[in-house]
Amino acid sequence: MNGDKDAIFKALSDSTRRLILDELSERNGQTLYELTVRLITNHGLSMTRQAIAKHLAALEEAGLITSEKKGKFRVIVFNNEPLKHLLKGWIE
Repeated sequence: MNGDKDAIFKALSDSTRRLILDELSERNGQTLYELTVRLITNHGLSMTRQAIAKHLAALEEAGLITSEKKGKFRVIVFNNEPLKHLLKGWIE
């Protein structure tokens, strides 16, 4: 399984991280700047990119996001596989 169960639950325990995943599930493959703008515009969050980057690090540690370099930008991609594996035992 990608990501440790405790790391996944810890990452999901924060409302800002859940908003980040909501935004990525709605529009996957965003840069940090794009994601920051969407969080400010859609949710009224007043956070710096550095603060959001810290949340992204927790999500990446849990395996819930990945980032890939495209040109001079790093694109953030939602990975829902750890969630599928986590819930599989409870749902099936």
